[in-house]
This record gives sequence, C-alpha cells and structure tokens, in this order.
Amino acid sequence: MPDALLDRIAAAEDLQALDNVRVELLGKSGEITAKLKSLGSMDADTRASEAPKIHALRERVTDAIAERKAALEAGELERKLATEKVDLSLPAREQATGSVHPVSQVMDELAEIFADLGFSVAEGPEIETQWYNFSALNMPENHPARAMQDTFYLEPRTPDEEPFVLRTHTSPVQIRAGESQGAPIYVIAPGRVYRSDSDATHTPMFHQVEGLVIDKAITLGHLKWTLETFVRAFFERDDIVMRFRPSYFPFTEPSAELDVGWSMEKGRRVVGGQEGWMEILGSGMVHPRVISNMGLDPDEWQGFAFGCGIDRLAMLKYGMDDLRAFFDGDIRWLKHYGFRALDVPTISGGVGA
Repeated sequence: MPDALLDRIAAAEDLQALDNVRVELLGKSGEITAKLKSLGSMDADTRASEAPKIHALRERVTDAIAERKAALEAGELERKLATEKVDLSLPAREQATGSVHPVSQVMDELAEIFADLGFSVAEGPEIETQWYNFSALNMPENHPARAMQDTFYLEPRTPDEEPFVLRTHTSPVQIRAGESQGAPIYVIAPGRVYRSDSDATHTPMFHQVEGLVIDKAITLGHLKWTLETFVRAFFERDDIVMRFRPSYFPFTEPSAELDVGWSMEKGRRVVGGQEGWMEILGSGMVHPRVISNMGLDPDEWQGFAFGCGIDRLAMLKYGMDDLRAFFDGDIRWLKHYGFRALDVPTISGGVGA
C-alpha cells in the first residue's frame, strides 16, 4: 500500500497533477485522512497498534509530495532558462519624461539647509481666520494688508460669521507652532499663499517660506548669522555680499530687509558681486505682542522671524525671468527648467542640481 501511494506521487507530471494527488491523499476526504478519522472507532488495542502506522504513512506521503514538488519546480526553472532568451539588440527603455518642478526642488533645498541648522518644517491651513492671518500678527483693523484688493476673502457661511481668508503669508503657521508646541521653537514654514496681484513678478498664488526662532537670549546677531549662512548655502557662492536695511513689519520690531549684491553674467543678473543691490527677504525680532499671542511670556522668550518668496528664490538661482511661467502648465518650460527625481538636495553633495 505505501509503495503504491508513493508511485502515484512520483508519476505526477506537473504541479497541477501533484496537487490533485495531494488532495486525493491528504485532503478533507482523502484516503489517509479517512484512515486518521477511523482511529476514533477502533478499540484501544487496535488504535495503539494502527495509529503509529497511519501517522508514519502520512509523514512519508507529505515528504514525498514536498520532494516531488521541489523536483518539478527545479525542472520548470531549467526549462525556462533553456528556452527563454534576452535579445541584447533591443533598444534600451526610454527614460521617464517626468521632472520635478523648480518650486518643489527649492522647497527641498530649503528644508535640507535649515534641517542642518536645527530647524524643523511646520505646516498649517491655507484657509485661515482673520485672527491668525492678521490680528495675532499685530496687524490692526485698518492695516493696508487687510484691504480687499490685497486679500481674498471667502463668503461667510452665516450672517454673523467673520469671513475666512486665503492666507496672505505663512506667518500664521508661526502662531500655531507657538500655541501647539511652546518654546523653544526652531521652524520654517513653506507653502502656498494668496494675494490679489498679477504681473511678471507677482501671481495671485505663489509660494513663501518663513522662519521662526523663539528661545532665551536671542539677539539680532543670531538672526544675521542664520540668514548669512542660509544665503551662502542656497546660492552656493562664497562671494555674496549682503547688507541689512531698516524696514517696518507689524510683527517684528526692529525690522530689516536683507539685500544681496548682484552682477551681470551672460546678459542676466545673478546673485554675487557688487554691481548693484536687490532685496530678497524681510526679517526682524519678533514683536512682544506676537510672542504673547502665541501664549508665551515675552519677558522670558525672545526670537526672530524672516520670510521670502520661494518662487523668487528659484528665479534668482536658476535664471528664470517671468514668475507667471511657473503656473502656466507648459510642459516645454518644465522640461527645460525641471529637475530629475534623483536630484535630491544634500548638504554634502550640494543643494543645487
């Protein structure tokens, strides 16, 4: 009997035939399964005698099936290796045509630079309350930034509801970061912002990054060093000359704008040199009222903030002259200015592609 079962297993010509034999022998209604079930109806002496034989038979059959399966699979593999060939004369596959948008690339570069300085990335909603977008940032009710020609206001859902706005900057993320995590804070907040403006250097939707540091004994010296380190790392030039000019922003006091020197190279203006000055970002020490609106004590905590347009940074670094082309969806423009997916910015390898 055992030899006959083993012969049936050895005679299976393929995996499907072998599986059929397995079901016939070990399935729910299989021959060996039936023998195992019959043990319950035997008397004690007979069961003691027959049980070891039946279990041994099941093990032999199980091992034989496993061996036959391994042999069939090996034979199938050998057959494929013998019959299947690779035509080396076929042309290589075409490379993927997708590319990374310059804005996404610059965002990655910013995150890499500031991560090396100990900053994390913070995010917030693009539809904001007027409190977070204006009031918490020390902008009074009559501030020009609240004007309808600058801000997109949403229709209120009820007559008593104050209209929400499309955020005009990423500064509300700073307030939310202070509320949620407390101090100390070292964050940058990149993202989309919206203002009612459109020309060669302005679009209704654009991208901005803002940075915030809140800690003890923070001074303008910390702000100056951070921005100088960032600008040189981003533009990857050591000959960049910078200057700070006094300015005004409601949420910082004192406030300053950062100018960088530029020069003409191959008919276009590039960062570096001292042929002229261009402003690239605004900054300043966080106003004590703004720190209070974060839920922090301005007598204990101080800090600085800065902000600049990501699209403008991309234009300056990679030689683009019209901001509107960033959002036209022209595949030809993206093929020319886009980045390969593997051009991942790293501090060691250089943030630029």
